Amino acid sequence: MKTYTTKKGDTWSKIAYEQYGSEYLMTVLLDYNQRYRDIAVFSHGVTLQIPDIEGLVDETPFWMKEVPEEVEDTEAAVDDHVEGMEDVMEGGAYG
Repeated sequence: MKTYTTKKGDTWSKIAYEQYGSEYLMTVLLDYNQRYRDIAVFSHGVTLQIPDIEGLVDETPFWMKEVPEEVEDTEAAVDDHVEGMEDVMEGGAYG
């Protein structure tokens, strides 16, 4: 873990972008620097902890991740419901 000393005008997203290449990783910085969570724009001289993100952040795109079993069960239930609605629409008041 390394440290970063803020410059006047720094923000969490700016620091995350400079340190990690993505402003979206500012939540990692916030988690490791709870004491300064209420600061939006930093003054000069605040020392922050900058954790290594290797292993902390899963950079696998969502479409390559394994689908949790609960989601698969939900998708199957939705498919069954939609099929049931199609049957009603074909033979019922809509057909």
